Amino acid sequence: MRWEHFDHAADLGVRGHGASVAEAFEAAALAVTAAVTDPRRVAAHETIEVECQGQDLALLLYDWLNRVIYEMASRGLVFGRFHVELTPAGLRGSMAGERIAPARHAPAVEPKGATLTALEVREEAPGSWLAQCVVDV
Repeated sequence: MRWEHFDHAADLGVRGHGASVAEAFEAAALAVTAAVTDPRRVAAHETIEVECQGQDLALLLYDWLNRVIYEMASRGLVFGRFHVELTPAGLRGSMAGERIAPARHAPAVEPKGATLTALEVREEAPGSWLAQCVVDV
């Protein structure tokens, strides 16, 4: 599992790669955190559970990343660990993190929301999935 950023004008592209759709979604969420701070510096003090409904994988990624961003903004948290499980109804996910500490986390940007731009979930090769979109920062 790995994540990366890609350039997109004034916004930021996030991309997750994984051996499964769930891993690619987890990696994409890590890419969102990495836009703010180094995910390895985030302690797992609080865990938030969420569910997203839907069958379309791309729209499910869009909903998942927007839930991650919403939980960061509304709770003042930053997350460093994610778990996604696909269900017949959509996905069940969790994110673990801590209150953002500006001195320690040195936040670079504030994600505003996932967008439909460059939204894509696809199998790149057998057992290798990509999940990406542009995030408004």
